[in-house]
Amino acid sequence: MDYTNLKKAYPKDAYPLLSIDKLIDGACGFRLLNFLDTYLGYNQIKMFLLDQEKTTFIIEGANFCYKVMSFGFKNACVTYQRLIDKVFKEQIKKNVKFYVGDMVVK
Repeated sequence: MDYTNLKKAYPKDAYPLLSIDKLIDGACGFRLLNFLDTYLGYNQIKMFLLDQEKTTFIIEGANFCYKVMSFGFKNACVTYQRLIDKVFKEQIKKNVKFYVGDMVVK
């Protein structure tokens, strides 16, 4: 899907993302590390009902729309990061680091 026009019209979310350098530096010095790709986590976040119609596309005469957040949406990364920061608030301080779709467990 090409959502170029939708991306231009929608304001950018300024939620601060962790620097990838800090993620790597925070993993140094630990004996065991587990690197996880949480890419499909985006598909667990439901779209706001009124925003679903903005993602409508047509295939073979039928209309479809996204009911869950897609990776290609403009603020998908920061929305996902905000959710992860909230859900893993206590663990992030101790033994987990997240950067958009990647996770390091120390």
